[in-house]
Amino acid sequence: MSHFTRVRTALRDADLLVEALAAVGYPNAERHDEPTTLFGYQGDRRPETAEVIVRRAYISGASNDIGFRRTADGTFDAVISDFDRRRHDTAWLHRLTQQYGRAATLHYAEHNGFDVTGEEHQPDGSIRLLLRRTA
Repeated sequence: MSHFTRVRTALRDADLLVEALAAVGYPNAERHDEPTTLFGYQGDRRPETAEVIVRRAYISGASNDIGFRRTADGTFDAVISDFDRRRHDTAWLHRLTQQYGRAATLHYAEHNGFDVTGEEHQPDGSIRLLLRRTA
C-alpha cells in the first residue's frame, strides 16, 4: 500500500484546476463540493479525500487516485502517492500550474473585454499570451 504525500500548491479555483488537468492529459478529472474518497491501486478505499480527483483508471493500472484537497486558506494540496510521485513530480506540478495560469488568464480576458491575439510557447516551456482590449 502506497503512502500518500500532500504537496502545497497556490491553486485556488476548482474549475480552473479541472481545466488545467485536462490540458495536461486528464480530461476526466472529477470536481466534488465535498471531500470524496481516494482509492489505491488495488481499488481499496483510502483514508485520504479530495475535492478534485483524477481516478487511477485514467492514469495507469498500477496507479492510485490523484487528488487535490482544499486547505483552510483556500488553496489546494495535491495528494499523490509515493509511487505516483515518480511520474507526477515537481516538474508535472509546474506544468499543471502553468496550465492553471493560462486558464485563469483566458477567463480573465473573456470577462474583462480582452481578445487573445496570440499564444507563444517559449523554448523554456513558458507560455506567453498576447491580449488586446476590444473596442
